Amino acid sequence: MPNNLTIRVGGDTGTTTGVISTGEMITLALARSQYDVFTFRTNPAEIKGGQAMFQVRMGNHPVLSQGTNLDVLIAYDEECLKMHGKDLKSEGLLIFDADVFMADDMYKAQAYGVPFISLAQKDAGNKKAKNVVAMGVVSEILGLPLDSVKQVVKEQFKHKPENVIEANLKALESGWSWALKNSVLKDFAVKPRELKATKLVMSGNEAMAAGAIHAGCRYYAGYPITPASEILEFMQKQLPKFDGVAIQTEDEIAAVISCIGASFAGAKAMTATSGPGFSLMLEALGLSSMTETPIVIIDCQRGGPSTGLPTKTEQSDLMQAVFGGHGEAPRVVMAPANVKDCFFGIIKAFNIAEKYQIPVIMLSDQSLSQRTQTYTRPKLNTIPVWDRIKANGSNAGEYLRYQITDNGVSPVALPGKDSSTYVATGLEHNEHGDPTYTPANHFRMTTKRHKKLEYIAKEKGFTRRFGDEQAKVGILSWGSTEGPIEEAIRKANQLGYEVAALQVKMLHPLPDEEIRNFLSSVQQVIVPELNFTGQFNQIIRAKYLIPTIRLNKCAGMPFTPEEILNKIEEVITKT
Repeated sequence: MPNNLTIRVGGDTGTTTGVISTGEMITLALARSQYDVFTFRTNPAEIKGGQAMFQVRMGNHPVLSQGTNLDVLIAYDEECLKMHGKDLKSEGLLIFDADVFMADDMYKAQAYGVPFISLAQKDAGNKKAKNVVAMGVVSEILGLPLDSVKQVVKEQFKHKPENVIEANLKALESGWSWALKNSVLKDFAVKPRELKATKLVMSGNEAMAAGAIHAGCRYYAGYPITPASEILEFMQKQLPKFDGVAIQTEDEIAAVISCIGASFAGAKAMTATSGPGFSLMLEALGLSSMTETPIVIIDCQRGGPSTGLPTKTEQSDLMQAVFGGHGEAPRVVMAPANVKDCFFGIIKAFNIAEKYQIPVIMLSDQSLSQRTQTYTRPKLNTIPVWDRIKANGSNAGEYLRYQITDNGVSPVALPGKDSSTYVATGLEHNEHGDPTYTPANHFRMTTKRHKKLEYIAKEKGFTRRFGDEQAKVGILSWGSTEGPIEEAIRKANQLGYEVAALQVKMLHPLPDEEIRNFLSSVQQVIVPELNFTGQFNQIIRAKYLIPTIRLNKCAGMPFTPEEILNKIEEVITKT
């Protein structure tokens, strides 16, 4: 009996409904059946039509990556089989829509043609229910409890009329009965584990939005853009429940400017976008930095440049996040590694933004933002939440909003809540906030703003080391590459290779002490990134003046553990 399985469903969105919803329902049913899940999806960039794919890897242990080859492929059309059939294991199972096409003879021993459309029309009275028929087939094969799966279907259609819910339940039972009657192989059942803690199943975008609310975010502004739109949708639905405000603005410039205004008034504020929208925000990023007004910006990276690959993943906005903009505007750049990290990481982003009165950029990516994972429900009362240091209102006439301090942070007065007043301007200013252009003053205030970065770099909790303590080969990584790397290191250990990794979760300023300690403990350093030019690798080489080994993937897809492992073996063989 296997301890994990990888299941993929695909089809053309122009002729097939429910590719993504099939995957989402299977994922939720698996999570509620005590399995850990890890999903990956791609949508077509076209407004209508084009192949979509949803993949879920499930197991009775923590699942770290989307996996490589498939145990089960559900193909709604022949094009899907052509695209993904090569990824199906030789002992894998192909389930295809027999009403649409017939699979090649090469899949004969492992293929089951299910008349999805006919079953949906016959038992549910609507051929659009074919995806729920597929859900029934897969659920029976995986040995999931029927009652639990029915509950998932009810929730999926809870906003529909009762007759629609009943029709889809019939479609589910139809698929279930078909699989039972046709004796589909039972080698695909994975024994669930008994969990002592409550598990959450969330996407990266949902986790960041929920974490932001816990951190105290009460103002959100955004403009729809793939793959960040789900954050806007989540905030519009949930933030009002916490006396917050979420608005859709006319563009990304308005979104970030309104966040700066809300933060100036005392609210914790956030916006989210992707690469093209983030480019539009760069001038305002400088305003946030100059006025020392804390905001949080999420950049859900996608393939570029220009419109690029809107629905594919990439880690190519790092240079823009760290260096983008005119002048020298201090900012903090962070990157979560997994869905759990999205929740806790965004709280840290708000904490740093508030404590140091500085803009913080959170670099997610399409794979992580739209990925669904399970993680243990956090104990919210144990998570620290910080607020900016406030002026005490005394000596109002002498209030220095931008007072020079040891760490560059000055107490801030809030309009209407404090008797102290000041001018907040994007112009260079003195400690009072009055515009001043002298060379000496510009140097003093620039030094003040950059002083914060020295203290932020010393904050703890922004790296994670794993692997062998005495390793000669090290991997320095950031963002969503962590999971495949950790899985690859485990496989490397089984082969007798000693490898360690350091996951860096704050990319600017770098957590210098931890990185130096790691680099001094290994002889060879591999830097994997989902971009073409090796952006993080360039930053590391420039700062630490060491030779590194690049591993770049620029294909709109995440790394697989095998790709990381192959590079490890290549480096060790040459050493």
